Amino acid sequence: MISETLLAPQDMKQDPVFGQRSFNDHEQVVFCHDKDTGLKAIIGIHNTTLGPALGGTRMWKYFNEWEALNDVLRLSRGMTYKAAITGLNLGGGKAVIIGDAKTQKTPELMKRFGEFVHSLSGKYITAEDVGMETADMDLVREVTPYVTGISEAKGGAGNPSPITAYGVFMGLKAATKFKFGTDSLAGKKVYVQGIGHVGETLVSHLVKEDAEVVIADINEARLHEVSQKYGVHIYHGNDIYAEQMDIYAPCALGATVNDETISKLTAKVIAGAANNQLADEVKHGELLQQRGIAYAPDFLINAGGIINVYAELVNYGKDEIIKKTENIYNTTLDIFTKSVQEGTTTQQAAMQIAEQRILQRKKEMN
Repeated sequence: MISETLLAPQDMKQDPVFGQRSFNDHEQVVFCHDKDTGLKAIIGIHNTTLGPALGGTRMWKYFNEWEALNDVLRLSRGMTYKAAITGLNLGGGKAVIIGDAKTQKTPELMKRFGEFVHSLSGKYITAEDVGMETADMDLVREVTPYVTGISEAKGGAGNPSPITAYGVFMGLKAATKFKFGTDSLAGKKVYVQGIGHVGETLVSHLVKEDAEVVIADINEARLHEVSQKYGVHIYHGNDIYAEQMDIYAPCALGATVNDETISKLTAKVIAGAANNQLADEVKHGELLQQRGIAYAPDFLINAGGIINVYAELVNYGKDEIIKKTENIYNTTLDIFTKSVQEGTTTQQAAMQIAEQRILQRKKEMN
């Protein structure tokens, strides 16, 4: 494992890791490189107080290595909060592989990555994320037991995307209940940004409840495929954030809720599958609150995936997976209630609950 030179802002070049703004008391950051397979990966382990760090591997063609580091740090931290607030005995971790999943991913690269995961002796357990498929996790499983989300044929819980989408749907309905007084989605205009595996499944749930769905994605072929399959509209404009809508569901990459977009948003509810939707979780959480926009914290409502893969570790079945995922509805409503009662943002309210659980575990360990 070697660390390569990071492309960082000028004032951060002397402290590319510990000085990185997204570094938030991470326990370990591992840089993985293999010349033969072309593997360049970063594994971020944020916190293992509640258990081994579990989080998916994302393969993405990052603009530079600094961007990849920032992503893995933000994602792994989010996994800590996701596991904690969901009541799972897991810590937070994540991995990113730098490269184009369509052209650079090979079986040899995946197995080599698995060997790096194995070298951490179970402190980090991987799973699938953007750019990954269940078949990729099956390849990783050939070289290490520290992987979840493997195919059902090999004894796993399968692709976690459908359960992730179901959890997001539960959180979206809870946020709708809080904001509109009913969780009925009939006639509600919902913009779904990003229609990968999770986004498409979310669309199917929304359509079944008679929501008016509009989809957006950079993949034109996918747009037409999903549009025809579910009878939903394709967004053809240039500024999705300024469109009239009831609910905005970001299901692609993060940080779409930022200084530029918040002032344009007409949505009354934000609830989607993307990680790290708030570019600045404090500042932008407060701005959403001031504008009366109900924000369902992403690390809470997109926890269905980790619930699904956790089943492989503790051996509970589909019924328990569904039960725990449906409880996201109740937890989301609790977060909105706590936010109102304490005069804080939903993001802060959710983080406080997660942090209290971690702190309690630390006290028990001492």
